[in-house]
Amino acid sequence: MPGATTTLLDLHLRKTLNCATGPVLLDIDLKIERGETVAILGPSGTGKTTLLRMIAGLTAPDDGRITAFGKDWFDKTQGVSRPPRDRRAGMVFQDYALFPNMSALGNVCFAQRRGRSRSHALALLERVGLQALAGQRPGQLSGGQQQRLALARALAAEPDVLLLDEPLSALDNRMRAELQDALLSMQQSHPTTTLLVTHDPAEARRLAKRAIVLEHGRIVADGNPETIVSAQLRSPAPSCDVEGFILRATPQQDGSAIYHIIGTRQPGKALLPGSRVTLHAPPATPDGLS
Repeated sequence: MPGATTTLLDLHLRKTLNCATGPVLLDIDLKIERGETVAILGPSGTGKTTLLRMIAGLTAPDDGRITAFGKDWFDKTQGVSRPPRDRRAGMVFQDYALFPNMSALGNVCFAQRRGRSRSHALALLERVGLQALAGQRPGQLSGGQQQRLALARALAAEPDVLLLDEPLSALDNRMRAELQDALLSMQQSHPTTTLLVTHDPAEARRLAKRAIVLEHGRIVADGNPETIVSAQLRSPAPSCDVEGFILRATPQQDGSAIYHIIGTRQPGKALLPGSRVTLHAPPATPDGLS
């Protein structure tokens, strides 16, 4: 209806973080629209994961308010703090947080809404490429397979808000691209408000319509992912964490530099001590330098 708000999440949060360099105040004021996918970028230790955990109800803010669907999930002043089960937020953790005593199928079935069938859970496992491993327990799966299972379990709850803490970081390029496709397809068929923590600028540009950058506990950039990532890469000292990318720098006359993405870093295979390896690398001199 005309004039109706589309804001799903309204966040005003304060939380002191104990970082290696000392206390940092996480100070967030952010509105997120219904169906919006927001990528959260920034160096490690700036509060990205803590922000997701506060939304999910797993970490208590020191002060502030979380409003979702016009209802308070958290309000320090009013003494309101809804438990995680009442927030309809699905989260994929960095450490997966799977149930070790349940099979892959059991993990997904446990998270489903009441009345959902076993075939629905199997369909989710198929979506992430784990249907053949439905009977395996998490300890029998690789790290990448556990990460895919964690994503399937989060989707099984059909959440109103999906919180993804680097959900694709342990996957190889092929599987990462396939799961990105699955997430995009899901967003097109069933738009879900999503917050995605990532250190991968390409992932932010592909999956999100909006990106924010956190530095020292504050939002220092908010806008189109392409614009934000390009601006960060052109900065003489990029504030956006570009871990996983191989960059070539071109110095400019004004003292700044333009960073060109020339490749991506892939996870290496474990090697035994004394193993022989052969390394190949192009010349390391950036354009414009002798």
